[in-house]
Amino acid sequence: MYVFNADGTMQQANPDAGDPTTSDSDGKGIWIADGSRIRGKWMEITADRTTHKFVSRGELPFDIRVTGDTFAGTLSARFYDSNGKLLQDFPAARVNGKRLKLP
Repeated sequence: MYVFNADGTMQQANPDAGDPTTSDSDGKGIWIADGSRIRGKWMEITADRTTHKFVSRGELPFDIRVTGDTFAGTLSARFYDSNGKLLQDFPAARVNGKRLKLP
């Protein structure tokens, strides 16, 4: 679930049970409108569920096109250790979704 605020900030959330070893259920970020596209980046901090210690910092840039109540675009991800060393690099992949609406 993504929430895009009018001031250019955003929040991201996914179910906490999605990853049994680390906590990565919340992210914060920024976005800008660029014509018919929305470009931005969000970040999450991951912690070990057992020790509660820092595991990584994830940076996830995205570029999406909104059409009515749907969006489609790309999202990539890079994860770094506490010293800024790259741990994982996931190339851009296709993403799509739709606006949550009340019935």
